Amino acid sequence: MKKIRNALISVYHKEGILPLLRKMVDLDIRLFSTGGTHDFIRSTGLPVTPVEELTGYPSIFGGRVKTLHPAIMGGILFRRDHPVDAEERCTYKIEPMDLVVVDLYPFTETVQLNRSHEEIIEKIDIGGISLIRAAAKNFHDVVVIPDRNAYPLLNNILDDGGASTPEVRQSLAMRAFDITSDYDAAIYGYFSRNAEIPSLKISIEEKTALRYGENPHQKGYFYGKLDAMTEQLHGREISYNNLLDIDAAIGLMDEFSEPSVAILKHNNACGLASRPTLAEAWTAALAADPLSAYGGVIIANRKVDKAMAELANQIFFEVLIATEYDQDALEILKGKKNRIILKNLSSGDFSMPVRSVLNGYLVQERDNEACTPDDLKTVTLKAPDARQVDDLLFANKIVKHTKSNAIVLAYNKQLTGIGTGQTSRVDAMKQAIEKARTFGMPLEGGVAASDAFFPFSDSIEFAWQAGIRAVIQPGGSVRDQESVDFCNSHDIAMVFTGVRHFKH
Repeated sequence: MKKIRNALISVYHKEGILPLLRKMVDLDIRLFSTGGTHDFIRSTGLPVTPVEELTGYPSIFGGRVKTLHPAIMGGILFRRDHPVDAEERCTYKIEPMDLVVVDLYPFTETVQLNRSHEEIIEKIDIGGISLIRAAAKNFHDVVVIPDRNAYPLLNNILDDGGASTPEVRQSLAMRAFDITSDYDAAIYGYFSRNAEIPSLKISIEEKTALRYGENPHQKGYFYGKLDAMTEQLHGREISYNNLLDIDAAIGLMDEFSEPSVAILKHNNACGLASRPTLAEAWTAALAADPLSAYGGVIIANRKVDKAMAELANQIFFEVLIATEYDQDALEILKGKKNRIILKNLSSGDFSMPVRSVLNGYLVQERDNEACTPDDLKTVTLKAPDARQVDDLLFANKIVKHTKSNAIVLAYNKQLTGIGTGQTSRVDAMKQAIEKARTFGMPLEGGVAASDAFFPFSDSIEFAWQAGIRAVIQPGGSVRDQESVDFCNSHDIAMVFTGVRHFKH
């Protein structure tokens, strides 16, 4: 156990520090401080020594340099059990610092407030981060308190008479380096925001242990600010698999502006429809595959009213996400205690997706390519009519968010069949058609969307036999003409988008 005799205090935020200062004084711990913190402590009537008495230098360059001096850094870094360090400390009359309480300038907050570049630069902490790193490095002898959230731990130490164990000091050092790495990553992120190919630096302070990973025998964790994207209104703890589906659901629904409801299972839509009301959209979405909807994730892009809540409440689902909820709808949905009810706070501004592979990471831009009627290139003798164009664009939005190889069938802005994650495009088409037939979905006169080109005309032939009469695809195969010729001879409209939507 080591006791604190001298403490260096330099904090940007003064809230919560005064009770700790009073305890230190009661324990005869001598306080040293800088600038505004020194003035704050003096104003409370507590005894405090300015660091200038140790350094012999005033605060200079507008406060940029206050503590970067051997008298301060030496007092933190010298090793108490090292003979040479002890001799040099005596030679240069360095006062030991046993406790360092520092928080950093609010750099991230200043960036988020869209302050000027000059203001942001001035919020890059130099002295503070140096003090924290020095104290953390010398945790064998020094207690470091690197942020306000660690004040309860300091309070415990002071309640023990100012004594701390090596384990506590090392734990605080780990916390300190966690904070400084986040801080440096945020600064780098600001400077590299316009870089052509930014380096990948992942440093996330917020982390949550999940019940388990994809399966109960796997541990799982979430790193990030979930409450910045969603607000949980009801239900049990969100699981690893829930989070994957929630991410997929929000990304998919961001494509649709009309009142729409989607049902997802294992990151893929098993039902989706756009209708004048959410209740109608729910009924149409569920009809596409009520079997897969069991235990699924539901998302709506409008306020959930009582009518939709009553319908959705008739089946078992794990998660419902919506922009808002009527109070009577919320009361109905809360009838199941484990059901997760989320309010979608997403603005549609997602970060770049990062995936781990082998011993590294893959990073790419999100697939934000939006297709409009003007982007469609009719390549067949027959052009799609207005209703088919709407359905083609509707299906193309869904196929963009469906695991490859993918085929989506649609009719009247309703998902009617889906083939997902297949090893051939033919299998994806067959699966989509079989899904539609199983649940009595309309195929005659419907449309098909493909996430990539058709290498042969066989998939289109299966679609034609099922009644599909319009197809949207990227094009780009050396055998495109074979598919076009089949469509021309079988009265099918086909359009090319020029944009592939693989999703692995």
